[in-house]
Amino acid sequence: MVSTEKKEYENHLINEKSPYLLQHAHNPVDWYPWGDEAFEKAEKENKPIFLSIGYSTCHWCHVMAHESFEDPEIGEMINRVFVPVKVDREERPDIDSTYMHVCQMMTGSGGWPLTLILTPEGKPFFAGTYFPKESRYGSIGLKDLILKVEILWRNNPQEAQQSAEQIVNVLEKTAQVEKKEDIPEDIFERTFQGLKDTFDEINGGFGKLQKFPTPHNLYFLLRYWKRSLDMGAWNMVKKTLDKMQQGGIYDHVGFGFHRYAIDPEWIVPHFEKMLYDQGLISLAYLEAFQVSGDKSYEKRVREIFEYVLRDLRSSEGGFYSAEDADSEGVEGKFYLWSKKEIEDVLEDDAPLMMEIYNIKEAGNFLDESTGEKTGKNILYQDKPLEDICEDKGLSLNQLEDKIDKWRGKLFKVREKRIHPHKDDKILTDWNGLMIAALAKGAQVLNEKKYLQAAESAADFILKEMCADKRLMHRYRDGESAVTGYLDDYAFFIWGLLELYQANFKDKYLAAAYKLNQSLLKYFFDIEEGGFYFTPEDGEKILIRKKESFDSAIPSGNSIQTLNLLKISLLIENLELKEYAIKNIDHFSPKIKKSQLAHTQFINALDFEWGPYWNLVISCPEDEPKSREIPLILGKYFLPKLTLILKDKDSELEWLLQINESLKAKKPVDNKCTAYLCSDEDCKNPSTQIEDILTYLDPKTISNS
Repeated sequence: MVSTEKKEYENHLINEKSPYLLQHAHNPVDWYPWGDEAFEKAEKENKPIFLSIGYSTCHWCHVMAHESFEDPEIGEMINRVFVPVKVDREERPDIDSTYMHVCQMMTGSGGWPLTLILTPEGKPFFAGTYFPKESRYGSIGLKDLILKVEILWRNNPQEAQQSAEQIVNVLEKTAQVEKKEDIPEDIFERTFQGLKDTFDEINGGFGKLQKFPTPHNLYFLLRYWKRSLDMGAWNMVKKTLDKMQQGGIYDHVGFGFHRYAIDPEWIVPHFEKMLYDQGLISLAYLEAFQVSGDKSYEKRVREIFEYVLRDLRSSEGGFYSAEDADSEGVEGKFYLWSKKEIEDVLEDDAPLMMEIYNIKEAGNFLDESTGEKTGKNILYQDKPLEDICEDKGLSLNQLEDKIDKWRGKLFKVREKRIHPHKDDKILTDWNGLMIAALAKGAQVLNEKKYLQAAESAADFILKEMCADKRLMHRYRDGESAVTGYLDDYAFFIWGLLELYQANFKDKYLAAAYKLNQSLLKYFFDIEEGGFYFTPEDGEKILIRKKESFDSAIPSGNSIQTLNLLKISLLIENLELKEYAIKNIDHFSPKIKKSQLAHTQFINALDFEWGPYWNLVISCPEDEPKSREIPLILGKYFLPKLTLILKDKDSELEWLLQINESLKAKKPVDNKCTAYLCSDEDCKNPSTQIEDILTYLDPKTISNS
């Protein structure tokens, strides 16, 4: 069925801010947003709730919408049997996380769109993901599902109620606290071996089917390499990053990474682009660049940032959430090219370009329904540019110059196409990840525009999405809404800490400290340890969860554990370190059992087990080059270093009041002086940066 806005229908989503909910505001399904009105109606009319969870750039969410939710027949059936409720998973991750857990428990898998049937009290008794309109190939369709639930609820509602109670009981049991276990001393070796066992030695990445970037796995491998000097860890990182940047998962024309690849070779992407992927992946390339000095990694970071600043940055300074996989109702249409299009745009240069990027007359992109070639092509490289240079007798610079010119021409043509939908809501947590990446990039690459962009985004959130030391989760059309979650605090604090390390403006460190205190107050379980995903004064969705597992995004608990360790060093507050240790202890049974689901948590453990360093650089007021020293340090991979700068521009009064030793750290001989302390001792103050680097042990691939 063709997707059209059926203006003859208007439901209860019409006044929402979420782009996803607004996409469904004219469905014949009488959708309600999540809230008391829907549940009160369900109780009053004794109807189950049809809960549909998705997001605006989700391809299969669009498919189910076009097939079913825009169909008047299905709309009438849903409205007759249920009270239908729509939820934007990105706006309400608490709802999504809880019911996704239910779906995974009941079916063994999950995904979006997420479909559940609930009692009027919100308790689930059926769960699934995408359903076609009609039953087929032994799988139930939505029409038949509705009829079965209608009969069940009319004839035997107690069966549904009992099933729902049993599911909630199981859910509550999974949330129970496990007894603390000692984490083995060889946890890093075990985690490395686990990643090695699942590593694809031919294509990079982990697993043999679909490929997800999972940057936190790469962060771990880089830290393991630095701890052990095992070149196998570095080789896994290099293979993965090289294959990713060559593959179709990377947008070679407009830059930025697509969500994931549906094949093991990274060639065929699921075309949506998410802000969080850009932030997390660029951090992986930045760290690999620090380790190796590989210029292709620097280039990739700059290109990702160019995409984000060009296409995802709001006029207010924050960053939008995502771009759709679909345009004109077709997945990937915006990104695909025919051979003739390439020839028309590039003319004499077309043959070489098509050889490099695997452009075929019949196309290399298959129709998802028929499996036949479409005449359209995904751009990807199947070998490194260096190999092509050797074959063609070109230098790398010459070939890269050619590619840049081709890309520019293709980009101009592509910009005239109908663009995919852009989800223009601003989320605090995802912005925190992007701020962290841009701030780190500014320090490593010495690029002021990245720093300015990170500052603008942070300032926007502090002004528009933060009040009385509490964060809001979502901003759109001038409205901040939805009480902030653990990830909002943890990821934004991470961004603020990286921003302070890049510009040494005290207001960002102070903001990180204040938000950290609010997080401890409203989210931390003081009895058992661990941060809840929702605040103590937030809405309870079945159960109040603590999450530790990393998925596409690292868990808020893992990031916040590392935040606590860093803030503890920066302000010299051992109590904050104890919170971090209590967090590790609380999740220790899960970490011990499932290392590969906790690689970011193990990165925090790597920091806590040391050696780690806190460096205070104290400069005289007349020293104009005081801020060049941190840029020197930015060239090295030093993941367990925290840094404070005292110079004429520092405003550290609040910190001096709670950090007694900071007062005593003054310039020696009227020169910038480094005060370096590890987890074991403090070194003699030094005015020579080379002395400090010796202690910090800046290993790189080239000299290891």
